[in-house]
Amino acid sequence: MTKHQRGATALDTQQHQPPHAGQKNLIDDLDNHGSSEEADETTAAIDRSQSGAPAGGRAVRDLFSTDEIFQRIVAAADEEFSRSPRILFFSGLAAGLSIGLSFMSRAALTAAIPPEGAAVIGNLLYPIGFIFIVMGHYQLFTENTLTPVTLVLTRLASLPALLTIWGLVLSANLLGATLVALVLATTGVLDPEAQAVGTEIGLHALELNWMDLFVKGIFAGWLVAGMVWIIHAVRDSITRFLSVFLIMYLIPTVGLYHCIVGACEGMYLVFSGEAALWEVFSTFFVPVLLGNTVGGVLLVAFLNYGQTHAPRFPGRQQPEKDLRLNWRDWAFRYHTGGIWSGDERQQ
Repeated sequence: MTKHQRGATALDTQQHQPPHAGQKNLIDDLDNHGSSEEADETTAAIDRSQSGAPAGGRAVRDLFSTDEIFQRIVAAADEEFSRSPRILFFSGLAAGLSIGLSFMSRAALTAAIPPEGAAVIGNLLYPIGFIFIVMGHYQLFTENTLTPVTLVLTRLASLPALLTIWGLVLSANLLGATLVALVLATTGVLDPEAQAVGTEIGLHALELNWMDLFVKGIFAGWLVAGMVWIIHAVRDSITRFLSVFLIMYLIPTVGLYHCIVGACEGMYLVFSGEAALWEVFSTFFVPVLLGNTVGGVLLVAFLNYGQTHAPRFPGRQQPEKDLRLNWRDWAFRYHTGGIWSGDERQQ
């Protein structure tokens, strides 16, 4: 090996060795010289979504703290409040129609399975409507027991605004579920075996007393609102899909009831001539609706809100206390917040 080659080899080896502390500091200084502001801006842009909600965890990038999850839910709630009544209605209608798929699919699969494992296997398709809703960003009433409530709990949106959204979304959900029930009861979409299963599912619910349905509704509302909390705590669609599937599978398997799915089951009985409308409404729908609301608001919204601490909206120039409504406006005035999206409304 020539002297020149030995020199080149030594230089090569030296270049591939890790720098000592002094060299590393010098490299870092050179890399960071004049670019610290740009680096900070880039980091902030990566860690925050356009709404201002965190896109990555502060301590661990793919793990959000309770405060960060809450901030993500508030951003979603702010977007919901910013939508026009027309958009909310059609989104709620899409959710109601999608929920009908849960009833249809569950009845069809249960009828196709031998009786020994029919219920457990048939329940596998119960989550299908919720998957449509979560992945498609439709508006479902039991989801709305968590997201908009976060703004109301912080006194950034008012009770009248919350009740307006609840009423609009619930009405649209019920309309969609009723339309699916009408089609299933008056056409041949389901074969006779599946129709019999659908009738059996609905009649079983009517056999339960009011208080049992109310308590079952509480647990179902807890699961649905808890699912919403979890899907805001994860960052990828696959995890969201699996979370929705596993949590919603528990509702029929444990024997719990969801008010919109139950409305589809109940209206199927009405259109089939198996039950009266008032019976379905008073003895089934009302206790389940109340239970779902209590489970979503008290067991999830209040408990999770209690785990957060001020400031809940970092990055805002205006202090949180200045954004809050006074108690009179909070209770009686229609105010929708506008924490991140301002007062602009989607038409």
